[in-house]
Amino acid sequence: MNTGKLDILTIGHILVDIRIQVDHIPGPDDEARIIMETRGVGGSAANVAIAAKRLGATSGVVAKIGLDDFGRIAVDGLMREGVDITGLSVSLTRRTGFSIVSMNPQGSIAIYSYKGAAEGLEPMDLPVHLLSRARHVHIASLRPDTSLKAAKAARMAGTTVSWDPGRVLARRGLQRLSEMIRNVDIVLVNRREAESLTGVGGPVEAARLIHDLGPTMVVVKLGGEGALILHKGRVYRVRAFKPERVVDTTGAGDAFAAGLMVGLLRGYSVEKAGIYASLVASLKVARLGSHEAPSQGEVLEAARRAGLEL
Repeated sequence: MNTGKLDILTIGHILVDIRIQVDHIPGPDDEARIIMETRGVGGSAANVAIAAKRLGATSGVVAKIGLDDFGRIAVDGLMREGVDITGLSVSLTRRTGFSIVSMNPQGSIAIYSYKGAAEGLEPMDLPVHLLSRARHVHIASLRPDTSLKAAKAARMAGTTVSWDPGRVLARRGLQRLSEMIRNVDIVLVNRREAESLTGVGGPVEAARLIHDLGPTMVVVKLGGEGALILHKGRVYRVRAFKPERVVDTTGAGDAFAAGLMVGLLRGYSVEKAGIYASLVASLKVARLGSHEAPSQGEVLEAARRAGLEL
């Protein structure tokens, strides 16, 4: 058992992604032709942990899988990447969750998700002793009761905490999620999630409403427009970097989150960490697979080509 320190510990979903490239995204009573099919580990907790490891950080995951073939695919993928799996638990009653991700040639996606054992990670299942091993804890797309216990335990251990609620949880709104927001240091949402969470359409206004509840940093990911970071009352606009091609946008937000956390842990300024994260996300979308983040060397080379110094 590894008892060393980790730079980043992620807590949330580990799924298997079944990715199908189709000639078009079908509507009702329509049929699409599958061009290619691949599968591999996915889910936000896995994606962020793998991306952080590829960027040179040490990382681990806390999540739940089933005792089945998909569970073995997930474990194999994490172990190949060198992610610490000490925090994995196994459900004997629920199957490993999975997502079916369909992508058209333009990179647009439709996702069908079955969370399965991933949502079975209950507060009592959290290996609280692992939190003190991490410099930073990232909680992603996980049921609110377990998320809140993880955030409070991490803070008690003196660890900084970031939280990405995801699409479904963001719909609960600020009032129902206010206690969680008060117990984290960084909140990350995309444009749609920011609006769902706050009821406000403008990203700056939405970020301020979230920031007012206590986090030191709020990040609104804006896709091809980059990102907006509100840190201690100051707004930073992060530019987007055009990818060589768009192959798969799934996991781009997770790649951005991993880049931002790794950058901040390295002591980068907020602005520099945002640029680094944006580069990581731009390289990810040119690859098939939600966890296919770039290596540190690839990010540095992309920065060099862009005339940037990291």
